[in-house]
Parts: sequence; C-alpha cells; structure tokens
Amino acid sequence: MTQPETTGTRERILAAAATVLSRKGYAGARLSDIAELAELRTPAVYYYFDSREHLISEVMTVGQRSVLEYVTRALDELGAGAGAAVRLDRAVEAHLEVELSQSDFATAVTRNVGQLPEELQEGFRADGHRYFAVWDGLLAELDAEGLLAPGLDRRAARMLVLGALNWTAEWWDPAHGDFLDLVETARRMARGALTASHPLHPSLI
Repeated sequence: MTQPETTGTRERILAAAATVLSRKGYAGARLSDIAELAELRTPAVYYYFDSREHLISEVMTVGQRSVLEYVTRALDELGAGAGAAVRLDRAVEAHLEVELSQSDFATAVTRNVGQLPEELQEGFRADGHRYFAVWDGLLAELDAEGLLAPGLDRRAARMLVLGALNWTAEWWDPAHGDFLDLVETARRMARGALTASHPLHPSLI
C-alpha cells in the first residue's frame, strides 16, 4: 500500500507539472522547473515517474478527465427541460470555466493536446473521444429541435468550435478582458457557427 506521504508527494509533482505545462507548454516544460515548483530535487521526480513523458501523459489524462467531468456535470445540472440552444451555451461557458479558471490540469490539456507526440496521446484518448461524444450529442439535439444550420459537416463543426475554445488558453489574459465578456462572445460565435442565428437565452446573458 502506498504511504500517505508518498501519495502526497506524487500529487504535488502532478500539480506542479500541470502548472508548468499550462504556462510553458509541452516543449518548454522542464523537469527541473517542475521539481522546483514541487519543492524537490530533480532526480526525486524519477522515484515517482519513470520519465518526463510518463509524468506529462498522466497530467494530460487527469486534465482530459477533469474537462469531461466538469462540462458533463454542468449540462446535467441544467435539468431535462433545458433546450438545445441553452445547453450549447452552457457547454461553451463550462469549457471556458474549467479551462481558464478551475484547473491547471484542464489548461494543460487544452493548451498542449495538439503538441504531444502520438505515443503520449494513448493514455487520454478514450476520455477525449467521450468528450467529443458530448459535443456530438449537443449538435444532435440542435438538429432534433430544428436549430442546426443545414449542410454542416458535424465532425468539422465540432472540431472547429472546440479548437477555438481550446486556443483561448494561449491568448486570453484576465488583466486585459472580463471573463463574462469572453463567455458571451464565445457563445455568440458558437451559436452563429452552428445554428440559424438564434439569440442568447436571457437567463444565460
């Protein structure tokens, strides 16, 4: 059985790695920076993780799962009566919430998922597909309510919307913009891209 102190140190390393990845990206994430933030010597990291790649892969797995769980929970909390457009608005908001302010793990995923070598993506690919399925479901709901813009390539539409949301971690700075304004703009863009220009629901403005 893992001792509590060992578990705590391992979690501290993971948290430090998530912070470094979210700030510096995959290419710039050095074990020495991660160890310093975790208040350890660099060689100590290898007691808990076989390699830099093993550590990064685990951070990405935790991060992808946190995005999936956070957005799914936000949609579930809307209840069965929420319309498809309201659910789309909430999914956009929840994605930005978890990406930008709730979790360094989530930020690490959204910032680095496109930078990782193929072999490092295996560990979190299943959760990634489950998250894609959430968004595919949102598009299907829009279609069922007659709101989905005709002629869309749904896979391309989903990836373009998620790509735009993920890219926010690269450029958004809370010192230069209000988060609620960002959310409203993102909602309007998603609505404009996916639907026949229906206005935002008043309760979500």
